[in-house]
This record gives sequence, C-alpha cells and structure tokens, in this order.
Amino acid sequence: MAMPDIANSAQAQTEGKLDRVGMSNIELPIMVQTDDCPPQQVSANAEVFVNLGDPQAKGIHMSRLYLQLDELSTESELNISTLTTLLQGFITSHHELSQRAFVKFSFDYHLRRKSLISEKRGWKAYPVIIIGQLFEGNFEVELQVDVPYSSTCPCSAALARQLIQKAFSQKYEQQTEISKDEIVAWLGSTKGIVATPHSQRSIVEVKVKLNSLNQSFPIIELIDLIEKTLKTPVQAAVKREDEQEFALLNGQNLMFCEDAARHLQHSLHQETKFDDFWLRVNHYESLHAHDAVAMTTKGIKGGYSA
Repeated sequence: MAMPDIANSAQAQTEGKLDRVGMSNIELPIMVQTDDCPPQQVSANAEVFVNLGDPQAKGIHMSRLYLQLDELSTESELNISTLTTLLQGFITSHHELSQRAFVKFSFDYHLRRKSLISEKRGWKAYPVIIIGQLFEGNFEVELQVDVPYSSTCPCSAALARQLIQKAFSQKYEQQTEISKDEIVAWLGSTKGIVATPHSQRSIVEVKVKLNSLNQSFPIIELIDLIEKTLKTPVQAAVKREDEQEFALLNGQNLMFCEDAARHLQHSLHQETKFDDFWLRVNHYESLHAHDAVAMTTKGIKGGYSA
C-alpha cells in the first residue's frame, strides 16, 4: 500500500505564496575550505530554505533539503563551488514549487595564533557565518566574522595623564633640580602612575558580499585584515613580555568606537574582493553600564544599510 504524500497531493486550505519555507537549527559537522588552507572540520548550525512559489501547493519536501545537506556533510566539503551546487539542488528538487534557495551556516573557526613577543601559540575561536542565496539564476554569498579586540578610551587616557602630571607637580613643586634616576624611579612607582585609562574587550562584526575574485571563503584573510587594522586583537597564550607589549599597543592605539569603525571602513574600501560590506563595532564599556556602538557600510546604492 502506497504511503500518503500530503505535501504532494493535498491543496493548500488558504492559497498564497511564501517567501521561505524550510528548516533551522540543524546541527551537523562539516569540512570547510577556506583561503589556501586544508579543509577544517567545524561543528555547524545550518538553516535551509526555498520559496513556495505555487500558491496552491500544500508544502515543500523538507526531507529533500535535509538529505542534500547531509550529503554535503558526509561526502564533500563546503566551498564556493559546493555551496552553489547545494542551492541548485534545492531548487531542482522543488522545480515545480520553488525558484529561490537560501542556506546559512554558523560555526566557530579555530586558528592557532602566535603571541606578540614570546612566540607562544594558542587557539582562538572566531564566530563565522556563511550565507548563500540563489534566485533567478543569480548566486550571492556573504561571509561574516566576529573579531574580539581591546579598546582603550582616548578621553580616559588624557584624564589619566593629567592626574599623573598633577601628582608630579605636587611631588616636586619645592625642588628646582631633579635627577634622572629619581624621575625614573618615581614613574615606576604606584605613587607616580596614580591613574590608568580604562579599556575593555570589544568585538567587531564584519559582513562582506563576495564577488567572483574569491576562489574560496576568505575567512582567515578577513580576520587578518581586521586584526591588522585595529592592532590590538585579544591574545591566546601570553607570557609577561607579551602582556607588556599588549599594554604598549593599547597605549599607542587609543580609540573610540567611532575611530575603530572608520579605520575598518577605510581598510575595507581598499579591498576588491568584496562588492559590499557592513560592520558593527561594539565596545563593552568598563566605565558605563551600557555599550558604545558604531555601524557603517560601503554605501553603495541598493547595498547594505546600517
């Protein structure tokens, strides 16, 4: 006896086209091909959708989407070519119902990162999102990475310097001559450095739309670009000499959230591999109970908006 197929045989009780129908929160391991590196296995969370273009159809065949995603997970690797094939397969398997397909992969991408001075190494995990869409024959792929860094407040640094100057003047106001050794000793004491600027862990979210110049997902390239631009990425393995160098980098790269956003905006404008970009800078304030945020885009017509 044939089993009933309601999605195929039944008619919608209320007719209407739907923009997306599918599944979310699909957990699966997958091999990801990035830059020129060997594929790395990640634990991903996926969303898969097609549109329901037939207003009378009861529903789509969700198992067809899932099985194609599972085949990618077990028999292949995720790269730009297989992402295109996956989306084409979604539409082909629903040729009578759908004309558009969407897939989203979210995962942590782990990189071995070298410390600043000691050259010790440790793991850092970067949240990554890859989105692919196929509609009317047009293929689009978006890449998003979240990168943590440290930000030291310029205003707080200026106020701290003023307090140090005031403490110095009070300490030596009666002296007309001061030896170099005494000044060096004073500067190295808690009485000398009476104030320090506040800094905080910060995160920038960067989303880019890839063009045909990309042969693979430029995950590492994008992360490196962000960290090189901001100059104060959070560290993994750290010895004392690394911590001291990190303090120096923070002191030489004071930034408001507006500064960080503009630095990144300038760097991303120089890149030819990205047709568009969107970014959000989040400074998780240590002074305030709220966050400081700045957002910007490439600013192209019809592109991303803040």
